[in-house]
Amino acid sequence: MRARSALAGTAATLLSLALAAPAMAAPTGGDHRHDATRAAVRAQVAAGVPGVTVTAQDGRHTWKDTAGVGDLRTGAPRSTADRYRVGSITKTFVATVLLQLEAEGRLSLDDSVEKWLPGVLDTNGYDGSKITVRMLLNHTSGVFNYTTDDAVIRTYFTKDGFYAHRFDRMTPGRLLAIALAHRPDFAPGTSWNYSNTNYLLAAQIVEKVTGRPYGEEIRRRVIAPLHLTGTSVPGTRPALPQPSSRAYGKLARETTGPTYDVTELNPALAYGSGEMVSDSADLNRFYRALLGGALLPPQQLKEMKTTVKAGDIPDAGYGLGLIDRKLSCGVHVWGHDGGIHGSSSVAVTTADGRHSLALNLNGDWTGDTDAVVEAEFCG
Repeated sequence: MRARSALAGTAATLLSLALAAPAMAAPTGGDHRHDATRAAVRAQVAAGVPGVTVTAQDGRHTWKDTAGVGDLRTGAPRSTADRYRVGSITKTFVATVLLQLEAEGRLSLDDSVEKWLPGVLDTNGYDGSKITVRMLLNHTSGVFNYTTDDAVIRTYFTKDGFYAHRFDRMTPGRLLAIALAHRPDFAPGTSWNYSNTNYLLAAQIVEKVTGRPYGEEIRRRVIAPLHLTGTSVPGTRPALPQPSSRAYGKLARETTGPTYDVTELNPALAYGSGEMVSDSADLNRFYRALLGGALLPPQQLKEMKTTVKAGDIPDAGYGLGLIDRKLSCGVHVWGHDGGIHGSSSVAVTTADGRHSLALNLNGDWTGDTDAVVEAEFCG
């Protein structure tokens, strides 16, 4: 699945493709049902990813594994309990809250952005009266993606820029202004383009409807009810909660070069598009509950699973913060992937919520999470 947050997508175009440091594999058990997945995980480390943590759940059966290292300096291994930045997986949480609000009759997916954020999209060719909440959630709004702005790339995705600005406090208003300085990508509803700005606006609508920070609504409505003890919306807190591994990036356009520790940063730069932290067990629990109908009524879950063609992503459709992907063996998995500096993650589950997989790579310039998903569900 290639619909990454632009904090991942942009980084993916900037960051290089190899890591020379050696990696150590963690010992594993003898569960042969996951031999293909185990091999795919080790292939990530062989390709240069510092370390991998993965958890699969199939019915009552849980399987966990790690490979590689969580700290290049000390050689400490990754842990199956690691907490990590989940990037665009945050989008599914934001969409879930908005759909809960719709189920409560507090908004409609067909409400315009203008209704909830009057005047916000009234500049440079934008018209908030023609962009709906649904268009934000399925990326058909045409609103420019702020993390593909050249100045943002120079400031946050290159070595000199990142280390000078990684703790900057950028408000949602300032991020939106960067996006709106660019003309729309297309007329609302006429095409598809992945844009983090859509979920910046979606989070602001949550706040306007509820009168509370969007992160507080996620905590009240999803994290607390599901007892997701490893999941948080960190706001401006730069450090990862423990247990966690270090996160690494190249911070350059070259495909080779030094590897940098990019663990600490102000995640509010990603706001509603990619701010959250979680762990593999929690992500499995969240998507299993979501697809199993524990978080949304049937009508809202149906809306969430109604997809549009996701650009040139093969065998995939984008719903409302949720990707439907058809694997090579014909199995459909639902979920999202996500990336942010030093972190690449994916979490998916079958439509019945029975079989799920969540994993994280603590490097953002190489690796193939698709291969691990294929191995788990297709063998």
